[in-house]
Amino acid sequence: MTQWYQLQQLDSKFLEQVHQLYDDSFPMEIRQYLAQWLENQDWEHAASNVSFATLLFHDLLSQLDDQFSRFLIENNFLLQHNIRKSKRNLQDNFQEDPIHMAMIIYNCLKEERKILNSAQASNEMEVGSVQNTVIGMLDKQKELDAKVKAIKSSVTDVEQDIKTLEDMQDEYDFKCKTLQNREHESSNMSQEEYKKEQLSLQQMFLSLDLKRKEVVNKIVQLLHSAEHTQTALINDELVEWKHRQQTACIGGPPNACLDQLQNWFTTVAESLQQVRQQLKKLEELEQKFTYDPDPITKNKQFLQDLTHTLFKQLIQSSFVVERQPCMPTHPQRPLVLKTGVQFTVKLRLLVKLQELNYNLKVKVLFDKDVTEKNSVKGFRKFNILGTNTKVMNMEESTNGSLAAEFRHLQLKEQKNAGSRTNEGPLIVTEELHSLSFETQLCQPGLVIDLETTSLPIVVISNVSQLPSGWASILWFNMLSTDPKNLSFFLNPPCAKWSKLSEVLSWQFSSVTKRGLNADQLSMLGEKLLGPTNGGSQDGLIPWTRFCKENINDKNFPFWLWIEGILELIKKHLLCLWNDGCIMGFISKERERALLKDQSPGTFLLRFSESSREGAITFTWVEGSQNELQFHSVEPYTKKELSAVTFPDIIRNYKVMAAENIPENPLRFLYPNIPKDNAFGKYYSRPKEAPEPMDLDGPKGNGYIKTELISVSEVHPSRLQSPENLLPMSPEEFDEVSRMVDPADIDTVMCTHIQL
Repeated sequence: MTQWYQLQQLDSKFLEQVHQLYDDSFPMEIRQYLAQWLENQDWEHAASNVSFATLLFHDLLSQLDDQFSRFLIENNFLLQHNIRKSKRNLQDNFQEDPIHMAMIIYNCLKEERKILNSAQASNEMEVGSVQNTVIGMLDKQKELDAKVKAIKSSVTDVEQDIKTLEDMQDEYDFKCKTLQNREHESSNMSQEEYKKEQLSLQQMFLSLDLKRKEVVNKIVQLLHSAEHTQTALINDELVEWKHRQQTACIGGPPNACLDQLQNWFTTVAESLQQVRQQLKKLEELEQKFTYDPDPITKNKQFLQDLTHTLFKQLIQSSFVVERQPCMPTHPQRPLVLKTGVQFTVKLRLLVKLQELNYNLKVKVLFDKDVTEKNSVKGFRKFNILGTNTKVMNMEESTNGSLAAEFRHLQLKEQKNAGSRTNEGPLIVTEELHSLSFETQLCQPGLVIDLETTSLPIVVISNVSQLPSGWASILWFNMLSTDPKNLSFFLNPPCAKWSKLSEVLSWQFSSVTKRGLNADQLSMLGEKLLGPTNGGSQDGLIPWTRFCKENINDKNFPFWLWIEGILELIKKHLLCLWNDGCIMGFISKERERALLKDQSPGTFLLRFSESSREGAITFTWVEGSQNELQFHSVEPYTKKELSAVTFPDIIRNYKVMAAENIPENPLRFLYPNIPKDNAFGKYYSRPKEAPEPMDLDGPKGNGYIKTELISVSEVHPSRLQSPENLLPMSPEEFDEVSRMVDPADIDTVMCTHIQL
C-alpha cells in the first residue's frame, strides 16, 4: 500500500495538513498520478547530487508523458490540459535547478510521514478508534491477502490430489481387470495367490475410498474458506469502498483505487472456476467407478450448488459503478444532471477474467423499478438519449480493468399531456432518481444476471438549480447509505453539526487547497444553531434550515450564501484563499476583538454576511487604545472583482476627506504581516514611479491611461492623522469666502485649522 493511499484514509484535520504541503511549484495532481513511482525514488540522494537529480527530473517528465497518453486514450480533455500545464510548470521552475525539485519532493514525502505518524499517535489516544488507524488497515489487508492466497494454494493442492486420485483409480481399475482376466485362466493362479491379490485390491480400494473422502473434505473446507473470505470482501471491503465513494463524491478524501479489491475478487473467482472444473473431473471419475457409499456421489450436488452460489454471488457483487454519473462541464458536482447536457458514467467488473472480455453487454436504464414514479405526486419521468448499450472490455481502461464507460448520454423529460402540476410534496431539486445497469454472464452451464445502480441523482432543467441540487446530493450522501432510498426527502433527517461541519469544509478543500479551520466553522455553526449552541458538535440542523429557510434576517438560505462565496473564491480569490490571507468567516464581534490590540492600519479580510452572490470586505483599526475606531469598506462582489483584482484593490485603496490628499489606511494584514509582503506577488504589476506621458509614441492613441482604484469618502475626523490635512490655498479661501457669511468666516477657519 502506498504512503499516498494511507494518507487519503486519514481524518480531514490531517488531510488539511497534507493540502498545505503542495502548491503550484509541485502540484498535488502529480503526487496523485505518480504516487507509486515518486515513493520508489531516492529523493534524499537526488537532493545532494545534481547528476542524479537531473536524471530523476527527466524520468519524471517521461512519467507525465505516459500519464498524458493514458488521458489521451480516455479522451479526457480536462486532465490532458492539466497534466500538460503541470509539465510546463515543472520545466519552467526546475529545468535549470533539478536539485531544488528533488528537495521539494523529499521534504513533502518526509512531512507526509510525519503526518501519518501524528495521525497514528492521535488515533491510539482515542478510545475505540484503533481499528481506524492506518496500522489497523494494513493488518486487515494483510489478513485478507493471506486468506485469498490460502484459497489459491488450497485449489492447487486439491488439483494435485485429484491427479493422485485419478492415478490411484486407474491403477485399481487396471488391477481389477487383470485379476478378472486371470480368474478365467484359473490354472495359472493358485488359490493362495488369488486371495493375496484380492487382499491387495481390497487395500487399494480402502486407500482409494480414503483419498476420495480426503479430496471431498478438502473441497468442502476450501469452499467454506472461500465463503468466509468473500463475505468479508462483499460485506466489509466493498461496502467500505462504496461508502468512501459516497464521501469522495461530496468533496471528501479521494476514494481508494479499486485495483486491490479487483485482485482479491479475481483470485477468489478464478479459484471457484477451478473448483467447478475439479468437480467435473470428480464426476468423471465417479462415472468410471462408483460404489456405496461413494463420497463423491454423496456430496457432489451440495458441492456443485455451493460453488455455483458463491461464484454467482461474487460475480453479481463485483459489478459496480466505478465513476458515478457526472457532467464533464461540472466535474466537481457529480450526480447532478441537466436535461439536454451530456454526462458520463463508468461501470467496472471487479472479476477480471479473460474469457469475459467483450462478452458482457451492459444496458443502462433510468428509474427502473422506482416506485416513486407512481407513489409520489408530480414525480417527473425521463428518457435516456444516446447509445444506451456498451460492451465491457479491457482495452479502454488505462489499468486494463474490465469496464464500460458511457460518455454521450443525455436525459430528456417526458412531457405529460395537459398542464403540469407543481403540487407534489417534492421540489425539483429534492426529487431523487437513479440509473440502473444490466448485463448477463453466459457460460456453459451457467447464466448469471448482473445489475447495479448509481447513487441517487438530481435532474435539473436550468443551471440556476445546480446549487440547490448539489445541496440535496450533499445531504443524502452525508446521511444515507441506501442508494434505493429515493423517498429520502419526503422526510429528510437532521444532520449533526459535527458531520455537517466536516462536509462544509470539504466543499472548500475539494476546489481549493484549504478547508475551513475550527474558528471559521465555529462562526458558521453559530449561524445555523444560534450563538448559544454554535459550539455544540451534537447540535442538530434540519434540512430546511440548511437549504430552504432564509437565514437570520437575510432573504436567502444558508447554503446559497456558502455557494456564492465558493464561486467568488474559485473565480476571483483562489490564490489569496490558498495562502491563508482570507479569514473569511468571522463575526463582527470577533473581528473587533482580534483587531483591538493590533497596530493602527491592521486589517483582515472577511466575507460579507448580507450578499447572496458572495462578497468580500476588509476591516481595519485605527486610533489609539483610548479611542479605537473600526472601519469596514462596502463589500466587493464579482462585478467589482472582474474589473480589478482584489490584491490591486487593497494596494490602491484610499480614503479621502474633503479636498485632502487621499491615503491608504491598510498597513498590516492581521496579525502583523506588511501589506506588500502578503499581497505583493499578486499585484498586477510592480509599484513604480509614474512615467512621463508619451502621447506621440508609436502606440499612442491620444488618450491618457487610467487606472481604477477604490476610494472611500469619509469625514476628516476619520483620517488616521490630522497632519495629512493641507493648509487652505488662496483659491480655496476665496471659494469659502464666497459661500460663507463674513460673520462666520473666522469660525470656519478655526475649525479647519483645528481639524
